[in-house]
Amino acid sequence: RCKNLSVSFWNSYWMLPSDVCGMNCFWEAAFRYDYMKTHPSEKMHLAVVACGERLEETVTMLRSAIIFSIKPLHFHIFAEDQLHESFKDILDEFPYEGRVNYTLYPITFPSESAAEWKKLFKPCASQRLFLPLILKNVDSLLYVDTDILFLRPVDDIWSFLGKFNSTQIAAMAPEHEEPRIGWYNRFARHPYYGVTGINSGVMLMNMTRIRRKYFKNDMTPVRLQWGEILMPLLKKYKLNITWGDQDLLNIMFFHNPESLYVFPCQWNYRPDHCIYGSNCKAAEEEGIFILHGNRGVYHDDKQPTFRAVYEAIKNYSFGDDLVHSLLQPLEQELQKTMHTYCGRVYKVFIKQLTKSIRDLYARRSKGR
Repeated sequence: RCKNLSVSFWNSYWMLPSDVCGMNCFWEAAFRYDYMKTHPSEKMHLAVVACGERLEETVTMLRSAIIFSIKPLHFHIFAEDQLHESFKDILDEFPYEGRVNYTLYPITFPSESAAEWKKLFKPCASQRLFLPLILKNVDSLLYVDTDILFLRPVDDIWSFLGKFNSTQIAAMAPEHEEPRIGWYNRFARHPYYGVTGINSGVMLMNMTRIRRKYFKNDMTPVRLQWGEILMPLLKKYKLNITWGDQDLLNIMFFHNPESLYVFPCQWNYRPDHCIYGSNCKAAEEEGIFILHGNRGVYHDDKQPTFRAVYEAIKNYSFGDDLVHSLLQPLEQELQKTMHTYCGRVYKVFIKQLTKSIRDLYARRSKGR
C-alpha cells in the first residue's frame, strides 16, 4: 500500500510535527475512509445566517467546511436579498459539484412580530430560532455563526447526533469553562443552563425531535412546542436579555436540561478560552476542532492568533498543497503572535489542523 502513495504526501507527512500523531493516525484515517465508502449516508446539512458585511466571513467558513469533510454537504444560507447574487457567483465557482450543494433563503420572521425579532441583539441573529419551523423537511442540522472555522471534518461533529440519548434534541458547548470569568453566572438577569450557560454559535439540532417536543417553561403549567414558546419567552424576558436569541435558548434549556447534549470546548473555541490564560484543557490535549472568532477578532488586531487562522483559510486556493500553502505559512504567522496570551498556546491552533491534513491525504491515497 505504501508504495502507491505519492512522494509529495510522504514528504509532507514527515515534515509535520511528530508529536501530533504517528503512523497510527495514517492507518486510522485510511480505515475511516474505507468505512465511509462502505457505509454511505445522507448528506450533512449546515445552516448559516448572513447579514450586513458578513459575505466574506461566511464564504471563508463554508470553505473551511468543504476542505476536510467526507460526506456530502448541503448549505442552507439565510441572507439579506442584496447578498444573494454575490453568494451565488462565489459558490458556483467552488470546484466540488455534486459533493456540495446550497440553497439560498431570504431572512424571514413571523409577520406579526417581524420587527421585534429583527432588532433583537444583532440584525438577523434570531433567524436561527426559526430554522426548525422553516426547514420542515430537514431532519437534522448543524447551525453555525458566520465567524466559525472548521479545523476538522464536519462529519465529526455531525456524529454527535448518534450519541444523543432519547431525550436530547440539540448539542452546544458551555459559554465558559472558568466561572470566575463567566458572563451568565456573574451578570445574567434570567435563567441560564448549567453553571456558566451555553454558547449558541455552534448548535447541532435534531430538528424532528425539536418540532415534536413539548417544553417545560415558567410562563404556563402547560408545556409548549417550539413554535409556541418563542414569542412568549421574548415578551417575558426582552428587557432582561443581553445576548438576544442565545439568552432565549439558555432559558429554554434551563427548564429542559435533559434535552441538551453538551460537547467539549474544543468544538467551540473562542478568545475567552485563551485571552486570560488557557482554560480549555481539551484543546490543550487534542487541539482546536472548531474555531469561533466572535467579537470581530478575525478583522482587527486584538487577537492576531485568531486572525492568522482566518486569513490562512481565506487565502487558501482549493487544490493547492495544504501543507505548503496553508499549514506552514500559518505556523509562521502564529509564531509572530507569541507576545499575546493566545499566541503563547499557538500550537493548539494547528494541532488538529495538522492531523486533519494528514487524514485527508490518507483518504486520497486510499481512493486512488
